[in-house]
Amino acid sequence: MSPRTVVLLGSTGSIGTQAVDVITRHPDRFRVTGISAGGADPVALARQAVALGVQTVAVADPDAAGTVFAEVVRASAEAGLNQVGVEVLTGPDAASQLAARGADVVLNGITGSVGLGPTLAALGAGSVLALANKESLVAGGPLVRAAVQRPGQVVPVDSEHSAIAQCLRGGRRSEVRRLVLTASGGPFRGRTRAELADVTAEQALAHPTWSMGPVVTVNSATMVNKGLELIEAHLLFDVPVADISVVVHPQSVVHSMVEFADGSTIAQASPPDMRLPIALGLSWPDRLPEAAAPVDWTRAGRWDFEPLDEDVFGAVALARAAVAASATHPAVYNAANEEAVAAFLAGRIGFLDVVATVEEVLREHDGGPVRDVADVHAAEDWARARARERVAAAG
Repeated sequence: MSPRTVVLLGSTGSIGTQAVDVITRHPDRFRVTGISAGGADPVALARQAVALGVQTVAVADPDAAGTVFAEVVRASAEAGLNQVGVEVLTGPDAASQLAARGADVVLNGITGSVGLGPTLAALGAGSVLALANKESLVAGGPLVRAAVQRPGQVVPVDSEHSAIAQCLRGGRRSEVRRLVLTASGGPFRGRTRAELADVTAEQALAHPTWSMGPVVTVNSATMVNKGLELIEAHLLFDVPVADISVVVHPQSVVHSMVEFADGSTIAQASPPDMRLPIALGLSWPDRLPEAAAPVDWTRAGRWDFEPLDEDVFGAVALARAAVAASATHPAVYNAANEEAVAAFLAGRIGFLDVVATVEEVLREHDGGPVRDVADVHAAEDWARARARERVAAAG
């Protein structure tokens, strides 16, 4: 069996670097043909390109292209390679160009709704989309669903949605009663709103379980990430948001569950390690041997489950309301949050102001259909501008 060709989008980020680890441990299964990144770390990108032997590197920042190529030359020389045969694509559409080249699998590990273009490009090219970029599905849900050409073309990489996909193998779709998303609770589980008023960015970035990028980590602390995941689950599995529950599970061993009509619940359990859902995304429907360590059943342990305190963490309820309001409200939810998180990390607003900003912007949005990417961008641009105005007013 010939190896699957793979394109890694966001290769220098958390998902991308772990995907590289999975791939390099299974060289007979995968061949990476292209990688992409924003361009903030050209040295890491160049070293990945040479180590993986890729044909194409895509860089979003056109000013970083020359540095990336120079670093590829340097890394090639250090590796004893006499010839540099790497093509460098540059600009905001570079990742989309790379995703459209028809690799067997495109893993979209880009952070933010800028991943929508590459998501649509990969689907349009007929590639399997291993989707870690939940924001592209949230923002452009109708477009993404319309672009899917066949069942199984989108394979979720988020640990929760990968878990649900695995659990759904245990029954027919008509037998599903509800989906149960688990949440770690983040660093502020059990706190009151008053106790959250003065938390710092440093505290919000200290996630107790997962190692993620700053935006996703803050989203986990505010529970916006769980709101995004609820919308993603609704779109991926065609389940009404009313039939998707969120439960807090601080150990992060049970990654999500499916409850069936007969009263049985199937759960997927493994120690918190993103290499497992990444490996499944790359190899689906097959499982790679020893992708991650299993649960050690010889050691005593406990799994706790508790309801989400939606009076303190209102982001999930806002996500449900966004789905019900209009096709563009989820894009507004995500875009307003991205602006608010940036402001929080920069010290311009407080922690509680993040979700409050999202709520205010959602309340003001008139809503509308999503007929094309322009509709998504228009909703996002409006939301970002309105969020920035709210942040400025708060300052």
